[in-house]
Amino acid sequence: MKIKEKAVVLWQEKLAEGVYSLTLETNIVDYAVPGQFISIFSNDGSKLLPRPISICEINKDYGTLRVVYRVVGAGTEEFSQLKMGDKVEVMGPLGNGFPLEGRNAIVVGGGIGVPPMLELAKQLPGKVTAVMGYRNNDLFLTEEFEKAVANLYIATDDGSVGVRGTVVDAMRENDLVADVIYACGPKPMLRAVADFALENQIKCYVSMEERMACGVGACLGCVCKSKETDEHSHVNNKRVCKDGPVFLSTEVVL
Repeated sequence: MKIKEKAVVLWQEKLAEGVYSLTLETNIVDYAVPGQFISIFSNDGSKLLPRPISICEINKDYGTLRVVYRVVGAGTEEFSQLKMGDKVEVMGPLGNGFPLEGRNAIVVGGGIGVPPMLELAKQLPGKVTAVMGYRNNDLFLTEEFEKAVANLYIATDDGSVGVRGTVVDAMRENDLVADVIYACGPKPMLRAVADFALENQIKCYVSMEERMACGVGACLGCVCKSKETDEHSHVNNKRVCKDGPVFLSTEVVL
Protein backbone atom coordinates (compact mmCIF):
# COMPACT_ATOMS: atom_id res chain seq x y z
CA MET A 1 0.00 0.00 0.00
CA LYS A 2 1.34 3.43 -1.00
CA ILE A 3 0.68 6.48 1.19
CA LYS A 4 1.19 10.17 0.51
CA GLU A 5 1.00 12.36 3.60
CA LYS A 6 2.65 15.00 5.75
CA ALA A 7 5.20 13.35 8.02
CA VAL A 8 6.42 14.92 11.26
CA VAL A 9 10.15 15.37 11.85
CA LEU A 10 11.06 13.81 15.19
CA TRP A 11 14.84 14.04 15.01
CA GLN A 12 17.66 14.97 12.67
CA GLU A 13 21.42 14.72 13.18
CA LYS A 14 24.58 15.00 11.14
CA LEU A 15 26.44 11.66 10.96
CA ALA A 16 29.41 12.59 8.78
CA GLU A 17 30.42 15.32 6.36
CA GLY A 18 27.33 15.92 4.23
CA VAL A 19 25.48 12.88 5.64
CA TYR A 20 22.33 13.31 7.73
CA SER A 21 19.98 11.00 9.63
CA LEU A 22 16.31 11.99 9.58
CA THR A 23 13.62 10.28 11.70
CA LEU A 24 10.02 10.77 10.63
CA GLU A 25 6.69 9.89 12.22
CA THR A 26 4.59 8.48 9.37
CA ASN A 27 1.96 5.86 8.63
CA ILE A 28 4.21 4.54 5.86
CA VAL A 29 6.00 2.53 8.55
CA ASP A 30 3.09 0.08 8.74
CA TYR A 31 3.80 -1.18 5.21
CA ALA A 32 7.54 -0.69 4.77
CA VAL A 33 10.08 -3.51 4.38
CA PRO A 34 13.90 -3.46 4.11
CA GLY A 35 15.14 -2.30 0.73
CA GLN A 36 12.24 -0.01 -0.10
CA PHE A 37 12.46 3.78 -0.32
CA ILE A 38 10.33 6.86 0.20
CA SER A 39 10.00 10.02 -1.85
CA ILE A 40 10.38 13.28 0.07
CA PHE A 41 8.91 16.44 -1.45
CA SER A 42 10.37 19.91 -1.19
CA ASN A 43 8.34 22.61 0.55
CA ASP A 44 9.48 24.89 -2.27
CA GLY A 45 6.72 24.87 -4.89
CA SER A 46 9.22 25.47 -7.69
CA LYS A 47 10.76 22.02 -7.05
CA LEU A 48 8.14 19.65 -8.41
CA LEU A 49 9.98 16.33 -8.30
CA PRO A 50 10.51 14.51 -5.00
CA ARG A 51 13.84 13.08 -3.86
CA PRO A 52 13.96 9.27 -3.45
CA ILE A 53 15.73 8.18 -0.25
CA SER A 54 16.25 4.60 0.95
CA ILE A 55 14.75 3.47 4.24
CA CYS A 56 17.41 2.90 6.90
CA GLU A 57 15.32 1.79 9.88
CA ILE A 58 11.70 0.77 10.47
CA ASN A 59 10.23 1.08 13.96
CA LYS A 60 6.60 -0.05 13.95
CA ASP A 61 6.32 0.19 17.74
CA TYR A 62 6.96 3.94 17.61
CA GLY A 63 5.52 4.57 14.13
CA THR A 64 8.78 5.95 12.77
CA LEU A 65 10.98 5.62 9.71
CA ARG A 66 14.62 6.64 9.61
CA VAL A 67 16.35 7.69 6.42
CA VAL A 68 20.03 8.53 6.02
CA TYR A 69 20.97 10.68 3.03
CA ARG A 70 23.82 12.67 1.55
CA VAL A 71 23.43 16.34 0.62
CA VAL A 72 24.02 16.51 -3.13
CA GLY A 73 21.85 19.39 -4.31
CA ALA A 74 19.25 22.03 -3.42
CA GLY A 75 16.58 19.49 -2.43
CA THR A 76 18.66 17.52 0.04
CA GLU A 77 20.22 20.75 1.31
CA GLU A 78 16.69 21.89 2.16
CA PHE A 79 16.00 18.60 3.98
CA SER A 80 19.17 19.04 6.05
CA GLN A 81 17.63 22.19 7.56
CA LEU A 82 14.52 20.38 8.86
CA LYS A 83 14.00 20.63 12.62
CA MET A 84 11.99 18.73 15.22
CA GLY A 85 8.27 19.39 14.72
CA ASP A 86 8.56 20.41 11.06
CA LYS A 87 6.29 18.69 8.55
CA VAL A 88 7.34 17.38 5.16
CA GLU A 89 5.33 15.63 2.45
CA VAL A 90 6.36 12.04 1.83
CA MET A 91 5.16 9.15 -0.35
CA GLY A 92 5.82 5.46 0.10
CA PRO A 93 6.77 2.81 0.65
CA LEU A 94 8.04 2.57 -2.93
CA GLY A 95 9.76 -0.19 -4.86
CA ASN A 96 10.37 -3.81 -3.96
CA GLY A 97 12.38 -4.77 -0.92
CA PHE A 98 14.89 -7.51 -0.20
CA PRO A 99 13.64 -11.10 0.22
CA LEU A 100 14.72 -12.38 3.64
CA GLU A 101 16.65 -15.56 2.84
CA GLY A 102 19.59 -17.65 3.93
CA ARG A 103 21.03 -19.08 7.12
CA ASN A 104 24.32 -17.29 6.48
CA ALA A 105 24.12 -13.92 4.71
CA ILE A 106 26.53 -11.16 3.79
CA VAL A 107 25.20 -7.61 3.50
CA VAL A 108 27.40 -5.23 1.52
CA GLY A 109 27.06 -1.46 1.41
CA GLY A 110 29.11 1.23 -0.27
CA GLY A 111 28.87 4.96 0.47
CA ILE A 112 25.25 6.05 0.72
CA GLY A 113 24.33 2.43 -0.09
CA VAL A 114 25.26 1.60 3.53
CA PRO A 115 22.05 2.87 5.25
CA PRO A 116 19.46 0.55 3.64
CA MET A 117 21.47 -2.48 4.71
CA LEU A 118 20.95 -1.76 8.42
CA GLU A 119 17.27 -2.69 8.63
CA LEU A 120 17.93 -5.66 6.35
CA ALA A 121 20.68 -6.90 8.70
CA LYS A 122 18.26 -6.65 11.63
CA GLN A 123 15.50 -8.60 9.91
CA LEU A 124 17.45 -11.40 8.22
CA PRO A 125 16.69 -14.72 9.93
CA GLY A 126 20.18 -16.25 10.13
CA LYS A 127 23.77 -15.24 10.81
CA VAL A 128 24.66 -11.93 9.17
CA THR A 129 28.08 -10.56 8.24
CA ALA A 130 28.34 -6.94 7.11
CA VAL A 131 30.97 -5.50 4.77
CA MET A 132 30.86 -1.73 4.44
CA GLY A 133 32.89 0.47 2.10
CA TYR A 134 33.80 4.14 2.64
CA ARG A 135 36.12 6.62 0.95
CA ASN A 136 38.04 7.43 4.12
CA ASN A 137 37.74 7.41 7.92
CA ASP A 138 34.62 9.61 7.90
CA LEU A 139 32.47 6.59 8.80
CA PHE A 140 28.78 6.44 9.70
CA LEU A 141 26.42 3.78 11.11
CA THR A 142 29.27 1.44 12.04
CA GLU A 143 28.27 1.29 15.71
CA GLU A 144 24.70 0.32 14.75
CA PHE A 145 26.01 -2.41 12.46
CA GLU A 146 28.27 -3.78 15.19
CA LYS A 147 25.16 -4.32 17.33
CA ALA A 148 23.10 -5.83 14.51
CA VAL A 149 25.49 -8.36 12.92
CA ALA A 150 27.81 -11.19 13.92
CA ASN A 151 30.83 -9.69 12.15
CA LEU A 152 31.58 -6.31 10.59
CA TYR A 153 34.35 -5.67 8.07
CA ILE A 154 35.25 -2.23 6.74
CA ALA A 155 37.06 -1.23 3.56
CA THR A 156 38.26 2.30 2.82
CA ASP A 157 39.69 3.70 -0.41
CA ASP A 158 42.62 5.29 1.44
CA GLY A 159 43.23 2.45 3.92
CA SER A 160 42.61 4.68 6.95
CA VAL A 161 40.22 2.09 8.44
CA GLY A 162 40.02 -1.65 7.81
CA VAL A 163 41.12 -3.08 4.48
CA ARG A 164 42.64 -0.72 1.95
CA GLY A 165 40.59 -1.16 -1.21
CA THR A 166 37.08 -2.30 -2.07
CA VAL A 167 34.43 -4.32 -0.30
CA VAL A 168 35.36 -7.28 -2.51
CA ASP A 169 38.97 -6.94 -1.37
CA ALA A 170 37.68 -7.15 2.21
CA MET A 171 35.59 -10.24 1.42
CA ARG A 172 38.53 -11.98 -0.23
CA GLU A 173 41.00 -11.04 2.49
CA ASN A 174 38.69 -12.45 5.17
CA ASP A 175 37.68 -15.56 3.17
CA LEU A 176 33.99 -14.77 3.52
CA VAL A 177 31.40 -17.30 2.36
CA ALA A 178 27.61 -17.24 2.56
CA ASP A 179 24.34 -18.66 1.24
CA VAL A 180 23.28 -15.27 -0.09
CA ILE A 181 24.75 -11.81 -0.61
CA TYR A 182 22.81 -8.55 -0.52
CA ALA A 183 24.43 -5.39 -1.87
CA CYS A 184 23.64 -1.70 -2.32
CA GLY A 185 25.98 0.96 -3.64
CA PRO A 186 27.44 2.46 -6.82
CA LYS A 187 27.24 0.37 -9.96
CA PRO A 188 30.98 -0.52 -10.17
CA MET A 189 30.73 -1.95 -6.66
CA LEU A 190 27.58 -3.89 -7.50
CA ARG A 191 29.25 -5.30 -10.61
CA ALA A 192 32.26 -6.46 -8.59
CA VAL A 193 30.09 -8.00 -5.86
CA ALA A 194 27.94 -9.79 -8.48
CA ASP A 195 31.09 -11.18 -10.13
CA PHE A 196 32.36 -12.36 -6.73
CA ALA A 197 29.02 -14.07 -6.05
CA LEU A 198 28.99 -15.77 -9.45
CA GLU A 199 32.57 -16.92 -9.01
CA ASN A 200 31.71 -18.47 -5.64
CA GLN A 201 28.26 -19.77 -6.69
CA ILE A 202 26.42 -17.56 -4.18
CA LYS A 203 22.95 -16.15 -4.80
CA CYS A 204 23.14 -12.35 -4.94
CA TYR A 205 20.60 -9.54 -4.70
CA VAL A 206 21.55 -6.00 -5.69
CA SER A 207 19.77 -2.72 -4.95
CA MET A 208 20.29 -0.35 -7.86
CA GLU A 209 21.04 3.35 -7.39
CA GLU A 210 19.63 5.29 -10.34
CA ARG A 211 18.43 8.88 -10.77
CA MET A 212 14.63 8.88 -10.50
CA ALA A 213 11.88 11.32 -11.49
CA CYS A 214 8.37 10.07 -10.70
CA GLY A 215 9.39 7.19 -8.39
CA VAL A 216 6.31 5.13 -9.34
CA GLY A 217 7.26 3.61 -12.70
CA ALA A 218 5.36 5.95 -15.02
CA CYS A 219 8.09 8.06 -16.63
CA LEU A 220 10.73 5.41 -17.50
CA GLY A 221 13.41 7.82 -16.33
CA CYS A 222 15.28 5.26 -14.23
CA VAL A 223 15.43 2.18 -16.45
CA CYS A 224 18.33 -0.23 -16.31
CA LYS A 225 19.24 -2.94 -18.80
CA SER A 226 17.76 -6.35 -18.06
CA LYS A 227 18.44 -9.79 -19.47
CA GLU A 228 14.73 -10.43 -20.06
CA THR A 229 12.07 -8.41 -21.88
CA ASP A 230 10.16 -6.05 -19.63
CA GLU A 231 6.37 -6.54 -19.66
CA HIS A 232 5.79 -2.79 -19.43
CA SER A 233 8.13 -1.45 -22.13
CA HIS A 234 8.54 -4.69 -24.18
CA VAL A 235 12.29 -4.17 -24.41
CA ASN A 236 15.23 -5.29 -22.29
CA ASN A 237 14.64 -2.71 -19.59
CA LYS A 238 13.61 -2.74 -15.95
CA ARG A 239 12.24 0.27 -14.09
CA VAL A 240 14.44 0.63 -11.01
CA CYS A 241 11.77 2.49 -9.01
CA LYS A 242 8.93 0.05 -9.78
CA ASP A 243 10.47 -3.31 -10.73
CA GLY A 244 13.34 -2.77 -8.29
CA PRO A 245 15.30 -1.28 -6.76
CA VAL A 246 16.14 -4.82 -5.66
CA PHE A 247 16.99 -7.36 -8.36
CA LEU A 248 18.72 -10.71 -8.57
CA SER A 249 22.19 -9.88 -9.86
CA THR A 250 21.61 -12.31 -12.75
CA GLU A 251 18.50 -10.38 -13.88
CA VAL A 252 20.20 -7.11 -14.78
CA VAL A 253 23.18 -5.89 -16.75
CA LEU A 254 25.60 -4.19 -14.38
